[in-house]
Amino acid sequence: MCGICGELRFDGSEVSLASLQAMTRAMQPRGPDSSGIVTYGRTGLGHRRLSIIDLSPKGHQPMVDAQLGLTVAFNGCIYNYQELRAELTGLGYNFFSTSDTETILKAYHAWGPAAVERFNGMFAFAIHERDTGRVVLARDRLGIKPLYIGEIAGGKVLRFASSLPALLASGDIDTAIDPVALNFYMSFHAVVPPPYTMVKGVRKLPPATVRTYEPDGRTKDWTYWAPLFERSAADVETSSAEWQERVHEALRKAVARRMIADVPVGVLLSGGVDSSLIVGLLAEAGQQDLKTFSIGFEAVHGEKGDEFQYSDLIAKHFSTDHHKLMIDSKRMLSALPNVISAMSEPMVSHDNVGFYLLSEAVSKHVKVVQSGQGADEVFGGYHWYPPLADSNNAVGDYKKAFFDRDLEDYCELISNTYQGNGSASTDHAYDYVAAHFNTPGAATPVDQALRLDTTVMLVDDPVKRVDNMTMAWGLEARVPFLDHELVELAATIPPEEKLKDGGKGILKDVARTVIPAEVIDRPKGYFPVPALKYIEGTTLDLVRDALNSQAARERGLYKKPYIDRLLDDPKGNITPLRGSKLWQVALLEMWLQTHGI
Repeated sequence: MCGICGELRFDGSEVSLASLQAMTRAMQPRGPDSSGIVTYGRTGLGHRRLSIIDLSPKGHQPMVDAQLGLTVAFNGCIYNYQELRAELTGLGYNFFSTSDTETILKAYHAWGPAAVERFNGMFAFAIHERDTGRVVLARDRLGIKPLYIGEIAGGKVLRFASSLPALLASGDIDTAIDPVALNFYMSFHAVVPPPYTMVKGVRKLPPATVRTYEPDGRTKDWTYWAPLFERSAADVETSSAEWQERVHEALRKAVARRMIADVPVGVLLSGGVDSSLIVGLLAEAGQQDLKTFSIGFEAVHGEKGDEFQYSDLIAKHFSTDHHKLMIDSKRMLSALPNVISAMSEPMVSHDNVGFYLLSEAVSKHVKVVQSGQGADEVFGGYHWYPPLADSNNAVGDYKKAFFDRDLEDYCELISNTYQGNGSASTDHAYDYVAAHFNTPGAATPVDQALRLDTTVMLVDDPVKRVDNMTMAWGLEARVPFLDHELVELAATIPPEEKLKDGGKGILKDVARTVIPAEVIDRPKGYFPVPALKYIEGTTLDLVRDALNSQAARERGLYKKPYIDRLLDDPKGNITPLRGSKLWQVALLEMWLQTHGI
């Protein structure tokens, strides 16, 4: 829901209305229903609204509470806002709207920045305090809602926005490529963790962080949440049946919370266990006439591009109002420029185009959907977790399964200008993963990997992907598997309960009581777009043109012999995670060209 932006000036001058207008215009797809800007001399906030809760003008943003001296620009949804509203009413607060936005304002006034610990939801917001001139930025625990920050004029001016392209539209941003982010992108399967982005002049506020800006430019960060992947003696003694009961109840709550809206809510139904379970839980709760949506792509080289047999089965079983979208390669290719334009950061996963086209279709029916992202990371569904159970080299084994290339391969690809002195380059991605694995708070190698994937990889790959592609069409995606109470519970479950039954064992135990077994007892699928894995024909022409363009040659990011090898064998360079190395390098170049970087 929505897009936010703002500008803070620490040099005594007034904010640039033109910059605020440029940022809000750039985020129009995120909030097509209305827009607003509020300025206070050296501080300005902007907003684009997607109306989900309190559809009236009373929910307009930026929202000003003159009595409290607070103004907020908010993106997201606070699912427990009604309970908080009741508590705040008991404390003497009066409300002028029925929105969750106003609940944030009152909660902040009552409890200060610690109010974030009471919020169950997805959010990124900025609050301006009239009496102190202080500005507070905050982001939800799992980073579901993005927040990008740019410093210009030597730090004398700060801007922030829900999308990186919005910051670029404001002007004066340093658009040089960040070599650390480049190493992450090429090595850590396109995951670029905060604070980095591919652009030197833009950083990301980390998840679960509250940042305070004083009027003189001083800042203070507070990390308010970090799940412990450890277990007590009681956890170890807990039976499988009891874990199943706890997970089932936590999922019921998570799915029910995400139905809170003043508009209809649908479900993106891939046909896998995760999205099917969401549909089943909603049916279990008595939901009627639920709208569900699936997408498929034409097959390439005998690899099927849809899972309709399973999504059809679930739709029929639960009598949903089901909609299917089949995409041929020609339509997929024609959509790619818009897909890349919608990316705040380069995202190599094939299913970006799927989510983009599906979101276009879904937005004609509903404004809110639930989606199954996060279950594999939270409940241990990926193939690299079981080998870690007996690993003597957890970081090395994780790298072997997840990384797209090692340092030697990276140095062969990236020109010396961008990677330092050839083989002397630092493998930032490997060092980051090693440090994360070695941080206290995760009991076993499996727990270490699950913590990394849940709090880092998930945030800056699947979650970011879904936010960017759905919000490109003014569609709000809610992810019940990232309910923070569910994540906290899952972190305490012993790894063997997750790894059993081929992965996600405890979740499958729950699913067997809710959905047909045919969807559970099947080979693990993924969102397939074969035409972007096996690059050929028109797709190969597009890739070759981008990599051989004048812009690419002048940039000099890649070493030509490596690119020539990829172009000579476009189907033969597949990463351990079944991605195309050629698509990875081409996507980055196309993203840089699209955004004028």
